[in-house]
Amino acid sequence: MTRRIVRTSLQLGSVLFIVLCVLLLLDNKIRLLPSAIHNRLPAHHPGLVVTDVAITTCSSLNIFGSCKLDETKWHRIEKDLYLGSGLLSKAYLHIERKKEEDLEANDAVVIDLKISRLKPANAQEAQGKESWESRRGGVWIKRSTKRHGSDSSKTITGVDVLFGSDAVDPRPGWQVQEIALLLDTRADGREARLTVRRGPAAKIDKPTPRINQNGKFKIMQIADLHLSTGLGKCRDALPVDHNGGKCDADPRTLEFVEKMLDEEKPDFCVLSGDQVNGETAPDSQSAIFKIAEILKRRKIPYAAIFGNHDDEGDLDRAGTMAVMQDLPYSLSEAGPTDIDGVGNYFVEILGRGSTAHSALTLYLLDTHSYSPDERQFRGYDWLKPNQIDWFKKASQGLKNKHKEYTHIHMDLAFIHIPLPEYRNPSGLRVVGNWSEPPTAPGFNSGFKDALVEEGVVLVSCGHDHVNDYCVPGTNDKGKPALWMCYGGAVGFGGYGGYYGYHRRIRFFDIDMNEARIHTYKRLEWGVTESRVDDQMIIDQGKVVV
Repeated sequence: MTRRIVRTSLQLGSVLFIVLCVLLLLDNKIRLLPSAIHNRLPAHHPGLVVTDVAITTCSSLNIFGSCKLDETKWHRIEKDLYLGSGLLSKAYLHIERKKEEDLEANDAVVIDLKISRLKPANAQEAQGKESWESRRGGVWIKRSTKRHGSDSSKTITGVDVLFGSDAVDPRPGWQVQEIALLLDTRADGREARLTVRRGPAAKIDKPTPRINQNGKFKIMQIADLHLSTGLGKCRDALPVDHNGGKCDADPRTLEFVEKMLDEEKPDFCVLSGDQVNGETAPDSQSAIFKIAEILKRRKIPYAAIFGNHDDEGDLDRAGTMAVMQDLPYSLSEAGPTDIDGVGNYFVEILGRGSTAHSALTLYLLDTHSYSPDERQFRGYDWLKPNQIDWFKKASQGLKNKHKEYTHIHMDLAFIHIPLPEYRNPSGLRVVGNWSEPPTAPGFNSGFKDALVEEGVVLVSCGHDHVNDYCVPGTNDKGKPALWMCYGGAVGFGGYGGYYGYHRRIRFFDIDMNEARIHTYKRLEWGVTESRVDDQMIIDQGKVVV
């Protein structure tokens, strides 16, 4: 009896398996399964697929002309392909997209896209395979009407626009086209390029930064990159005869950054503001992607805050953060929406091994841009009371958890614009270059005192490009209680070079075994192999002067 039951079960299982296989094979040809089942199959691409692309042009002289297509069918990428250089003309890319379940029998999906003056070669076309179709701007697309063509790994599910001969795309699954769009614009190094995603949008898992097994952790502060759309122009580059006097800002900046990443091998990077040089970055996304791609390739987690130039391009702070927080290895956050600024948040660096306890906390705050009251307080803005309250509450709320860490927990902070106390060293020693008056806010909102009260051991800023010093801040008893440092500017797209000052990057070398922090700088030119102004600033979790 038992044998009969087993034999019958095996036979039924075999029949069911064969039926299932047949169903899947037929579904791959003529979709038999309902969408609820089909959409969960491994080959299915959730979301939208691209069914067509188009470029429209319009002139302000033609009042009847329009750069918009039927909005019920087409999605317009809101970037002028001429980047404003077309005088009276503009051009835009449009994408037609559909959900897979909404595809009709005759709908074709785009499975390839190229930019070319001539029709791309296609050996399969003579055999009745898909052929290339021409669109404006030298765009050629290949579409498939095959059933389930949208499930192919070749299927294009996203098209975007970037600018510049140095354009890169750090987003998983995206690839920038080698040839720029063939538009009637001047070749100024900021030509429009399409970037294409194939397959479904990849889920980006946020990294968990952790102290290394040897108890060490290194932070690289990348201050004032001043990246452009396109190559950018150098300002105050030294030496003046370097490379025959020819200097493209972004390639030289990023070459230095990459060299430091490879030599110093930091565990974490802080982008401390002015990543984007607003006036030369009409497409901020293209500028941001350049530093993001470099960090992604090396799998280095990072966090960013904003300076006074980051929102002077085409994106405001919220738009810029929306781009940055969804990039690989980025831990950047917009932070609470009920306080001033965008980018008030903290990052926890966990202890070594598998512990869930924090060893370091990095507080990052938005110091805004220009003074809201130029008549009374000229210059730059200041941290607002609700930001300081948020910081205090966050710090106090974490203290009990931080006590669970087996070693000494330490708190660090990063801002862009220096605090007023940077220009009042109280007679204490200054380590590094003080080459320009600190352009701190005219109004002191008391953030330095809040940092001291909460036990933060160091704060580092950017903003003043040719300052790279560290100076102790004091408590209410006049005793050193906090180190205040400058990052030293790295970007050739921003000012610099005064008094023979070379671009540089600051590092914080942290040893959690001793709760000790060393800091130093590396130079782009001159004494490039040395650790400049190497000093121990924290020992046993306390300020050392």
